[in-house]
Amino acid sequence: MTVLRRVLPWVLAACCLGRAAGATPPQPADCPPAARPPSAEEQAAGWRDARDRGMLWRLEKDGRTSWLYGTIHIGKTAWAYPGPIVRAALEDSDTLALELDPLDPAVLGELQAGMARDPRLTLTPALDRRLRAQLRRACLPETHADQVAPEMLAANLTMAATARDGFHAAFGIDVSLAQVARTMNKPVASLETVSLQLASLVSANETDLRGNMTRMLADLEQDRVRPLALRLARVWETGRDEELGRFTTWCNCVRTPRDRAQMKALLEDRNPGLAAAVDRLHAGGQSVFAAVGSLHLVGASGLPALLTERGYTVTREPLTPR
Repeated sequence: MTVLRRVLPWVLAACCLGRAAGATPPQPADCPPAARPPSAEEQAAGWRDARDRGMLWRLEKDGRTSWLYGTIHIGKTAWAYPGPIVRAALEDSDTLALELDPLDPAVLGELQAGMARDPRLTLTPALDRRLRAQLRRACLPETHADQVAPEMLAANLTMAATARDGFHAAFGIDVSLAQVARTMNKPVASLETVSLQLASLVSANETDLRGNMTRMLADLEQDRVRPLALRLARVWETGRDEELGRFTTWCNCVRTPRDRAQMKALLEDRNPGLAAAVDRLHAGGQSVFAAVGSLHLVGASGLPALLTERGYTVTREPLTPR
């Protein structure tokens, strides 16, 4: 398992971990900056200056239009406000559909239970010391190491690294869309289950846990996760889906058969289920705004291709910056 598997799903988990783990520790001056709720004036400016980012596809079938939007699970404050094209598509839809609804109390409850540390799966003393050192560096409570699955802690550690660059899970596109949909009084659906997502995040045995944590901690210690997360953010912001489709050529993350198997499990194996869930909502008479991680939308096994196979007319919609 290399950098890829640790960058993409962890950021969604980080958002939920922040809600599930409890109080925020004191923040000394050298800590990564915490996400701060925008003031009323900042919100007004955010909506006034909002511009479109990311990647959007129009889905047409049975006389109805749905939408497919690529997201990223971290963001800056300004990204919390969808631009006019994305906002209009959401307004014209009946339902927002996310991989998981990050604001659903039931989802958060299941995640909290699923992220609890399994006492039967232990780290070596050396790995435990390295994990606690990373928690201290990120100004996170060391008690998390006793309470939360070690691999889930990588989520908050990754977020702490990108927070120094102004990125936070609190402003991730999934979270922002879930908030905006609620202000529009639109229902929010989850396309996947918590158990399915957790299965791709948490090791089932001690050998895998220790091997994964060895590599994860090395990536954090050697600052390999942060540059990749920042490049992904830049690619998403400018809607460069062709570059995203070549992800494996520049991520330096698919080097072994194990890496390829984990890539397949993380993306390709989940895509048919995501496509089927979008199709069920649309076939049920709804116009759907489906927003999922952008890497699910590229290539021959991406959702646009799978939905084309299901009879949709799929059109890439340009998001022209203001």
